[in-house]
Amino acid sequence: MDVLSDAIAAMRTGLPHSKRHDKYAPWGMSFPDSDSTGFHVVLQGSALLIPAEGEPVALGPGDVAFLSRGRGYALASGLDVPLEEIRQLPDGSWPELPPPVRESGPVTVMLCGAYHLDRGRAHPLLSELPEVVHLPSRIGAHRSLRAAVELLGMELEERQPGSDTIVTSLLDTLLLYILRAWWQTERHGSGHPTGWAAALADPAVGAALRAIHGDPAHPWTVEELGVHGGLSRAAFARRFATLVGEPPLTYLTWWRMVTAGRLLREDSVPLRLIAQRTGYTSEFAFAKAFKREYGVAPGQYRKQAA
Repeated sequence: MDVLSDAIAAMRTGLPHSKRHDKYAPWGMSFPDSDSTGFHVVLQGSALLIPAEGEPVALGPGDVAFLSRGRGYALASGLDVPLEEIRQLPDGSWPELPPPVRESGPVTVMLCGAYHLDRGRAHPLLSELPEVVHLPSRIGAHRSLRAAVELLGMELEERQPGSDTIVTSLLDTLLLYILRAWWQTERHGSGHPTGWAAALADPAVGAALRAIHGDPAHPWTVEELGVHGGLSRAAFARRFATLVGEPPLTYLTWWRMVTAGRLLREDSVPLRLIAQRTGYTSEFAFAKAFKREYGVAPGQYRKQAA
């Protein structure tokens, strides 16, 4: 997989959830801190997003808001309305809310969703996200994101045979489109991207990252990774460390361990095969490296995850 897809797959746990909400002003909902990241899309009307810190964000039709850090926040029709606390159920879904009271205030229709993420293994690419990613609706902007929103809205409006699988797939797609849209904005907005937006845009570093993620088991050397980017060993090592924040082989080792953790959580293959898939010549060497990173042996980690 590519770097962004890998970063999401490494952190994702459980299934995403989504609901459509019809609200009649005045209304307000508060969401406490959680392990989830959430998104809200305004299909009709308007809403006010009130983050834990910072200024409220006005959302209009077509606007997308992504809450990346799991901190508490509120959604409301205004600043002075009472807030109803919404707590997710253990499986990550939301409780059924009573039907909205049709009052005289304007109606707001929203799509709301959440993803469970393992923040203990957060990829730095995702850690750089601001608390609130606001993607305003603009004609011609982020067309793929808009198409995914429209399809998700149709499925949630009227459930059909196969909707459960379709909605889950669309939620996964929507998350990637949201993140892609934000990085594209970062990359082209100021003309001077920084951090991982710059790393992915850099021809040499981007090529090396794709090589690492494409085959983490390969015995990569700094010189070999530099060849992928068309740079000498020294020049590549400096550029990689500057943009990614750590040396190439340090990142490689970390990513191998993140990959191993995901395989232990999601797959029942023997440790010997996981060692091979993450670049270790023996199960003993793999177990030693894994315990150094996670603090527990691979077998114990697998039992805890189960």
